Amino acid sequence: MGRRHRPRTRLAQKLEPGERLGEQALAENFSVSRTMVREALMQLQARGFVEVQSRRGWYVVQPSAEEARDAFSARRIVEAGILAASEGRPLAKVIRKLRDHIADEQRAIEGADAATRAFLLADFHVCLAAQMGHRLLVDVLRDLTARTTLAATLYQSKHEAGQSCAEHGAIVAALEAGDMDKARQLMLDHIGNVERALEADTAAEPDAPSRLRTTLAPVALPGSRR
Repeated sequence: MGRRHRPRTRLAQKLEPGERLGEQALAENFSVSRTMVREALMQLQARGFVEVQSRRGWYVVQPSAEEARDAFSARRIVEAGILAASEGRPLAKVIRKLRDHIADEQRAIEGADAATRAFLLADFHVCLAAQMGHRLLVDVLRDLTARTTLAATLYQSKHEAGQSCAEHGAIVAALEAGDMDKARQLMLDHIGNVERALEADTAAEPDAPSRLRTTLAPVALPGSRR
């Protein structure tokens, strides 16, 4: 239940808000001890992704609409700042990596499962931070994009995957043209579009425990270029 696997599971929208996370089921699924599972859940609790309920166990958090707005607001500040800090630096390698990522997104939209599409679309923002050299912000953005993706799961986002991918492409095109002001504005517009697409609805009840094995399976990603 490694550090890198946990964010992928959240970003891929494979765990539903409010879903129960049984320690024994997790231990059996990953062939590890319950002690190791509990330590991992405590780390996720500290980062605000799971909660423990007295006499009931561990559950994926159900973010409120206000908490979702806070996460989107934080993303706007961080991601606009990343683009602002890129002024004057060579971006050819960054653009190649981002175009590779968008190509993966397009292939996933055409044929992959919904979880893989969701992960890749959210991971574009993490990839951007990494390629811009903001290593300390990579984990910050992993958490923030995970929170907004979790909110999208709860509030039934209708934002089309194809639209997100196209908006990513427009941001990269602005970077390639050297128009940083346009890139920042496109990023802010993109995050705003995703936020506005959230529609309050009732979250589905967690499925039977057998669903856990499927939801926690690693996301089948295209070959890594990063």
